[in-house]
Amino acid sequence: MTGEPARVRQMWHLMEPLHAVLYYAPAAFEEAAALGYDTEERWASYFAWRAAPLGAAGADEVVRTFHSFAPRVVDRHVPAGWAVADPDAVLAARLRAVDRTYRALFGDRVEGAGFAEAAALARRAAEAAAPGVPGGLGAANSALPWPDAPHLTLWQAATVLREHRGDGHIAALTGAGLDPVESLVSFAAVGAAPAEVFASRGWSAEEWGAARLRLQERGLLAADGAATDAGRELRAKVELRTDEEAAAPWRALGEAGRERLVELLGEPWLEVIGSGLLPSENTLGIGKV
Repeated sequence: MTGEPARVRQMWHLMEPLHAVLYYAPAAFEEAAALGYDTEERWASYFAWRAAPLGAAGADEVVRTFHSFAPRVVDRHVPAGWAVADPDAVLAARLRAVDRTYRALFGDRVEGAGFAEAAALARRAAEAAAPGVPGGLGAANSALPWPDAPHLTLWQAATVLREHRGDGHIAALTGAGLDPVESLVSFAAVGAAPAEVFASRGWSAEEWGAARLRLQERGLLAADGAATDAGRELRAKVELRTDEEAAAPWRALGEAGRERLVELLGEPWLEVIGSGLLPSENTLGIGKV
C-alpha cells in the first residue's frame, strides 16, 4: 500500500498507543476504583472511560457505537455504570488518569516545548475530524472542551482521531455486509490476531461458529476458517475505505505538519510500546494490517 492511505494508516499506528494507555495503566484503575468501579477486571472502567463522551448512554447506543461487543457484555456494564459515577465525573477522572500516566511515562517532558508543539499539531488534525459521523464516538469526543495542559490536549486529540477512524471503520464494515461478529471472524481469518484474542468481545462459541458458516457460504472463508482470496480482498477493501474515511484530518494538517508530528512523537511512541502497558496482540490488528 502506498500514497495517502499508507500515510493515514501510519498515523493511526502512531497515535493509537498514545490513546490506548488509558485502558491499561495502573493510574487509570486507581482513578476508576476511587469512583467506585470494580477493577478486578478492566471492563467496568473501560466502558465508563470510553462511553462517557456520549453522556449517560444506554446499552443499545453503546452496542452500536462500539460495534464489536456482544450485547450481553455491554448489558453487564451499561447503563449500570452511570449509577456508580455520572459521565462528567468519569470524564474528569479519565483526564486525571491520563495526566498521571503520561507523567509516569514521560516525566517533566510533558511540560516541554516538544509536547506543546505535538499537541498543537494533533489538535489541528483532530479539529478537522469534527463532526464526523453523527452520533458516533468521534463526534462525541470532538464536542468535549479541550484541556489546558498540552499533554492532555495531545491525548484528547489522539482520542478524537482514533474514534473518528473507528466510526469510519464501522461504516466500512457495514457497507461490506459484515455484522459485528462477522467483522471479528473475518479479521481473525486474515491474521489480524488469533481468534482467542477476540474472546474478550463476548461472543459465544456458537455465535462465532455461526458467523464462520455464514462467511463460508459467501465464499469469504475456507473450511479451516482461513480467509479465501475473496475474503482477503473484502477485508483489504474495508481497510482501504477506513483509511479514506480517516484521511481528512491528515489532509488538513498537510504533509509538513504530519511529518513533524511523526518526528515529535517517535520517541514517546517507543516509550509507550516499551512500557509493557499494552498487550502484544490486540483486536485492532495494529502492526498486522
